[in-house]
Amino acid sequence: MGPDSYYEILGVSRNADDKEIKKAYRNLARKYHPDVCKEPGAEERFKKINEAYSVLSDPQKRAQYDRMGHEAYSNASRGSYTGGGGFSGGFSADFSGFGDIFETFFGGGFGGGTRQRAGPRPGADLLMKMEVTLEEAVFGAEKEISLDHIEPCPACDGSGSETRKFTTCPTCGGSGQMRQASQSIFGSFVRMSTCTACGGRGKVPESPCKTCGGSGHRRARQTVKVKIPPGVDTGMRLRMEGYGDAGEYGAPSGDLYIEISVAPHEKFTRRGDDLETTVDITPAQAALGSRVEVQTIDGRTVVLDIPAGVQHNTGLRIPGEGVRWQTKPGDMLVRVRIVVPTRLTDEERELYGRLLEIEGHKPLARGTKKGKGFFQDVVDKVKESVK
Repeated sequence: MGPDSYYEILGVSRNADDKEIKKAYRNLARKYHPDVCKEPGAEERFKKINEAYSVLSDPQKRAQYDRMGHEAYSNASRGSYTGGGGFSGGFSADFSGFGDIFETFFGGGFGGGTRQRAGPRPGADLLMKMEVTLEEAVFGAEKEISLDHIEPCPACDGSGSETRKFTTCPTCGGSGQMRQASQSIFGSFVRMSTCTACGGRGKVPESPCKTCGGSGHRRARQTVKVKIPPGVDTGMRLRMEGYGDAGEYGAPSGDLYIEISVAPHEKFTRRGDDLETTVDITPAQAALGSRVEVQTIDGRTVVLDIPAGVQHNTGLRIPGEGVRWQTKPGDMLVRVRIVVPTRLTDEERELYGRLLEIEGHKPLARGTKKGKGFFQDVVDKVKESVK
């Protein structure tokens, strides 16, 4: 699993049940929460603990993680970005929602109540849907997508100031908040709100940028190259860190989430890690056994032995020809279809006739019509009697 596997981060075995995982998370979260632990790197470790728990506590994510392996799931590959904005970041499976799970368990920070984020606000996350072929899902691929998002203004580097300098906001005095007092029959009330002049930053541009009007942002369309890791399936989300909307000056950009949808295939159907296909054989092949050629998902041809006496719709397995994860690959399941010929040569008809005689049956003579049935016979007799 590697030294940084989620199991090792939480200190549990791969066979640990939900109870053990939850208990380990609680203990580590209490120990390394930034409000309690002041050791260097505690905050980063706390994030990894949350990330590990968000995956291992979810049965579906845990199953995907176990199949793909740590590297493929958490950092399968690097995306590349074409265009302005200066974004950088990795590409990984979806860890959204783990945020601060600690608050879910323990009801907020140690100081009581919900902590408010200080400083500039990060950018918003974006979600896009992408359809891939079954081949791309099995072997991985690289695709380009057009992305509309908010990026830093290139003229002022996202600062909103032509000089890159700021002054204290005259409206809020640098606090970033506006204080509004009101009187009522119950007494005096004070309400605090974000300063509308500086957006809560406490400072304003010395000379507002003329290109962006001092906002520090602009809307642009960029081309993003997405590397699809092998083994993805419908419903999985890939995350490209830093490819969402730009945050406030000094804050990180949001992430781009790509939801995968695998298009139906003409010949193959995915069953978990296995790929299912069909092969047509004749009654003679089914009775006596035979060898047939079957095409794999990557276009190769493999030989499959059909056992004697095989029944219709039987599945025969070819190991290792299914979905290829970093761990053990899936198999290819070949479903046998016995196809009865509708047209026979004279020689084939003779051979089938001899076979019927051996089985104790008589063939239907050529040109023989089926019986009319009881009611039709009655109708015919009535017609004859009328004549």
